[in-house]
Amino acid sequence: MFALPLSRWLQRRGLHFSWVIVAITFLTGLSSSAALGLPGALLQPLAREFGWDVEQISSALAVRFVLFGLMGPFAAILMERFGLRNVVVTALTLVASGLALATQMTQFWQLVLFWGVMLGVGSGMTALVLSAVVSTRWFDSHRGLVVGMLTAASATGQLVFLPIGAWLIEHYGWRTAVIPVLLACALVALLVLLLMRNRPNEVGLAPYGAPEGTPVAPLAPPMRITFATPFKVLAGVANNRVFWILFGTFFICGLSTNGLIQTHFISLCGDAGLSAVPAASVLAMMGAFDLVGTIASGWLSDRYDNRKLLCMYYGLRGLSLFWLPYSEFTLYGLSLFAMFYGLDWIATVPPTVRLAGATFGKEQAGMVFGWVFAGHQLGAAVAAYGAGRVRTLMLTYNPALFAAGAACLVAAGVILLIRKPAVVAAASAAEAAKAA
Repeated sequence: MFALPLSRWLQRRGLHFSWVIVAITFLTGLSSSAALGLPGALLQPLAREFGWDVEQISSALAVRFVLFGLMGPFAAILMERFGLRNVVVTALTLVASGLALATQMTQFWQLVLFWGVMLGVGSGMTALVLSAVVSTRWFDSHRGLVVGMLTAASATGQLVFLPIGAWLIEHYGWRTAVIPVLLACALVALLVLLLMRNRPNEVGLAPYGAPEGTPVAPLAPPMRITFATPFKVLAGVANNRVFWILFGTFFICGLSTNGLIQTHFISLCGDAGLSAVPAASVLAMMGAFDLVGTIASGWLSDRYDNRKLLCMYYGLRGLSLFWLPYSEFTLYGLSLFAMFYGLDWIATVPPTVRLAGATFGKEQAGMVFGWVFAGHQLGAAVAAYGAGRVRTLMLTYNPALFAAGAACLVAAGVILLIRKPAVVAAASAAEAAKAA
């Protein structure tokens, strides 16, 4: 109802409606991922109120990471069948409902259902696949930059709401802390209902960057898409070494970010005598650096060797994790950690997407990356539970930090085993010529 008039109004002013879609998708990623990150601030409040230990709570939160990742290969099918608007609104409703219902829980199984299953499925429906679909359908150029921007929203949203949540927990209790995220989900869902459209031709436009008058090409794969298709794609790449390198390194990516730092950082700081509010503020600082780092990574991935970029990102992350236990948790030490760790929190996504596209082609790249992303979240689940288990048994997170740091250094070396695809050089040259 509002999209077509707004598109025409913007067109008269030389603006493309695709940037409205990017803005809405950015806000969607910001709000849904904020819900995914908020439980990390609630480990200790839940333990105090219900008597659950960190290992128990971490096991419930690990469920959301598994489901968040496993939704990846199937999210594109849901978007194709039911449309972006319907899928995104359903996802935001599911996320908001899970948060709201959890405020009334009394049993552990309810935590698993509301914050494990509902948050995992809802956030998984609006995860990185949504960013890939939007960038592919609405843009012929600047796709790497768009993926970087939208990926940054997913990571930053998990962090920027935490200081507000931690302050509300400290002053009004943990149940009040869910209100800002609930309001954000409701407002974004309203924007999606009013303005989100599936493809540019629905508002009379070609994709951004296409020559004027270019018809909108069909973007769906030529094969018939069913819920069996992701499994067929997985079977087709199961013998490909590049797939398993990307899957394994992205497993380590999730293990060293969402599962470890996002879930346990506030509890880790609490062990060092730092209260929740300043600890959450450090996470928000990481989110700010991540916003810069991931957008820059998208720009760099369009121009430079993605293998070398990933080697640098994993290497810096591993060194920063080794540094964290020796930071003494001072303002200077944590700020230094937040800067280096935050810059490549999820900067690994644009180069990984590019490598998947260059290796497996446009038709399969989305679903192949969906399975690679599933590896990311399986790694996150392992770290979410494993770090909680280590903390319960050893009363310290240090072994988990050192193990994650070592795994990152391994990933930095392993990623260089991928041969540089000729397609990458050709695509970069084509984009440079197009930009000129």
